[in-house]
Amino acid sequence: MSFIVSKFKCKGITFFSLLHVSHYSSRFSTAAVASIEPKILPDFSSCIVQDKDLFLKSLNPSGTGLHVLDLVEEGSFEPHPTLYHLLLKKCTFLRKPKLGKIVHAHISNSHFRGDVVILNTLLNMYAKCGCLDDARNLFDEMSLKDMVTWTTMITAYSQHDRPLDALLLFPQMLSLGFFPNEFTLSSLLKASAALPDTPQIYFHGAQLHGFSFKFGFHSNVYVGSALLDMYARSGCMDEAHFVFDVLLTKNEVSWNALIAGHARKGQLDRALSLFLKMLRQDFQPTHFTFSSIFGACASTGSLEQGKWVHAHVIKSGGEIIAFMGNTLLHMYAKSGSIQDAKMIFDRLVKRDLVSWNSMLTAYAQHGLGKEAVQCFQKMLNIGLVPNGITFLCLLTACSRAGLLEEGQYYFKSMKRYNIEPGISHYVTIVDLLGRAGLLNEALRFINEMPIQPTAAVWGALLGACRMHKNVEMGSFAAERVFELDPHDSGPHVLLSNIYASGNRWRDAAKVRKLMKESGVKKEPACSWVEIQNTVHMFVASDDSHPQMGAIYKKWEEISARIKEIGYVPDTSHVLFYMDEQEREVKLQYHSEKLALAFALLNSPHGSTIRIKKNIRVCGDCHSAFKCVSKVVGREIIVRDTNRFHHFYDGSCSCGDFW
Repeated sequence: MSFIVSKFKCKGITFFSLLHVSHYSSRFSTAAVASIEPKILPDFSSCIVQDKDLFLKSLNPSGTGLHVLDLVEEGSFEPHPTLYHLLLKKCTFLRKPKLGKIVHAHISNSHFRGDVVILNTLLNMYAKCGCLDDARNLFDEMSLKDMVTWTTMITAYSQHDRPLDALLLFPQMLSLGFFPNEFTLSSLLKASAALPDTPQIYFHGAQLHGFSFKFGFHSNVYVGSALLDMYARSGCMDEAHFVFDVLLTKNEVSWNALIAGHARKGQLDRALSLFLKMLRQDFQPTHFTFSSIFGACASTGSLEQGKWVHAHVIKSGGEIIAFMGNTLLHMYAKSGSIQDAKMIFDRLVKRDLVSWNSMLTAYAQHGLGKEAVQCFQKMLNIGLVPNGITFLCLLTACSRAGLLEEGQYYFKSMKRYNIEPGISHYVTIVDLLGRAGLLNEALRFINEMPIQPTAAVWGALLGACRMHKNVEMGSFAAERVFELDPHDSGPHVLLSNIYASGNRWRDAAKVRKLMKESGVKKEPACSWVEIQNTVHMFVASDDSHPQMGAIYKKWEEISARIKEIGYVPDTSHVLFYMDEQEREVKLQYHSEKLALAFALLNSPHGSTIRIKKNIRVCGDCHSAFKCVSKVVGREIIVRDTNRFHHFYDGSCSCGDFW
């Protein structure tokens, strides 16, 4: 890199700066620069003003806005391209687009107004500062463009969540005879990966892949990494692996893209396998690597694997910075360990709003409403302003903990922060009122909502009617749900439960018939438990597990013990008309009971049992688990689609409402 020391004195002030000249090396030789420098920048000696003083404001109110440009205007010295570049680069680095606009105005009135190199620097300044409209106006006004111009504009759109605008420039660029380089293609592929739906991603991305292959860029590390990220985001992991395998050179970005793709699909085993392979090939995982794996662990509730990766972060000396810490916190919370989630939150190097929202979400998932309220107050005390997500987490926590007054208070206080409640906020209030048994108030609240109630709103009322066995209102709420979302099986099952609990078997049968005629299928229930880093999955009446004989025997033993302390099978949860004995037998082999029996057989005595289920926990299983926690003296944590249930000493954290 070549430099010249520019030194000039005007009005008693000497300016001193290191100015890059390599940018113009193709247009000016070193000798040429040396020959023109004395004419433009006369040598004087006196006090020195450094680069930071280039942003001195005009001394005269009618000046340009910058003193150094005023000196040019006055003819104290001639303008030089390097001066404009230095000013624009400082504007870019300091994110000062207003000062950049002053420089832009001065360039427009100089003989450099058509200089493509200076205008590209100006375009880059607007792009990096997020002034996309100003960047596009400049781009359209430029009579002469080069490949840097097109790449800068495409990259600007790609990096600022305007992917379609970036992609639309590509055919225009090709029609004018420009061919993209590796940086252009990388930005275009990043733009295609950011499109809103998978078909669009694949459509544009596959065409760009063909273009990259045709012109020999597909094996380039930058283009290849962007390609495999595009395929991974569209869920095409076979194609992503193909691109990865043909890369001549791999870097952390390409590894991260592949790991993140498997993590998004919930394929934790594949993500961990790649992580280990990455380590063996001496690539250092980044915060993005760890965040992806923690996200996969959270989706599957894999606590042991998450702990192992967390231990690796500690051993490698990595700091738990905000975004990685947030995913780690989320992983522990979703895996049932709220204590570890709180520990991570307390140890975060820096907590942002996402960190606080993540902690509030964790408390909500585990039904810890009072702790959520305390956390929210601490957040306010340090001056952090809540957003709509914050209030949603807080209201959900209040709802699941039965904090009626607190929930109503915080819902009303949203106006204080100029936050308009969304449909999710209204759902939590209906759920809150329903939990308290205030079904008429909940219905009135729905009718008075300023926005149209959705299936989720009526579903919350339906759930409350199931809990409080209000058949009439439950039927009414179910009809509204069927109208708005006829393909969701959940409300049909809830209504069947309501009818069955009231021994209205004909009505329950009608609901089942309606489901069949409408093509609505109930998702098969399955439960899984992790023992010694191995996941064991069960479905109702399962006989495929190698230990099934021992599992059945164990549950029969446990069932006999809990009946001694008052457990009575709730046969209303069997949705078929059969005699009482047959219904009771069918209840005993639900998937969560089989998972529990297996865990009791294979886990250390006194250890916490963690079970995951893909749908809502059965009411009878819920009653049974409360009794089991008492007779075996162990905590049982069940994660279903709604929340966490912590069973201990005969009670559940949900207060029997979920």
